[in-house]
Amino acid sequence: DVQMVFQDPFSSLNPRIRIGETLEEPLAIHQLANKQEQKERVFDALDKVGMKIEHYYRYPHEFSGGQRQRLGLARALISDPKIIICDEPVSALDVSIQSQVINLLQQLQADLKLTYLFITHDISVVRHISDRIGVMYLGKIVEEAPTDQLFETPLHPYTQSLFSAIPGRHYTKKRERIVLKGEIPSPLNPPTGCVFHTRCPLATDICKKAIPEKKQIAPNHHVACHHV
Repeated sequence: DVQMVFQDPFSSLNPRIRIGETLEEPLAIHQLANKQEQKERVFDALDKVGMKIEHYYRYPHEFSGGQRQRLGLARALISDPKIIICDEPVSALDVSIQSQVINLLQQLQADLKLTYLFITHDISVVRHISDRIGVMYLGKIVEEAPTDQLFETPLHPYTQSLFSAIPGRHYTKKRERIVLKGEIPSPLNPPTGCVFHTRCPLATDICKKAIPEKKQIAPNHHVACHHV
């Protein structure tokens, strides 16, 4: 039910195995099809991601980065999952290829009724592909809201500083640049209380002591901050 598309298309495919065997492996592991059915499902998956039947017989080194990422997506689709986790799936690709892969992801989402959990640092990609966004700092979700609402009204100090660094065309309101001071703490030894308090311009004593609870500020808009 849950599958994964990895960040690096050059290391996520086994270089010693032909693409056909790579895509058949999930079907064999989960006993989802016999040998003949496996081959037919692989051909179907290749077609869905814009690849050809002859690619079944080739090795990963014979493909470009964009093609490999399509093959990684085909491998994720092969078991008919409900959710696909996409870990920075376009960050290793050229910008022109990124748009092709993102458009493919959106088309497959519409055709197959998929849910994506899309992890990325590229906020322009986030805005283009996401219905809902969770902003994370040091492993904690500090704000969560529908995409348009979050870009229109970011409420957490970290979200505000993050968005202030984006070129203005990516959000609707012009914002003054907020520069955070200090170093990011180690996630192995996070600060007490609110994990953002060591760099937050609004931090007070309560921020150092108490972990902020997630509060609903508007419909479907939640923020974890003492001072929001």
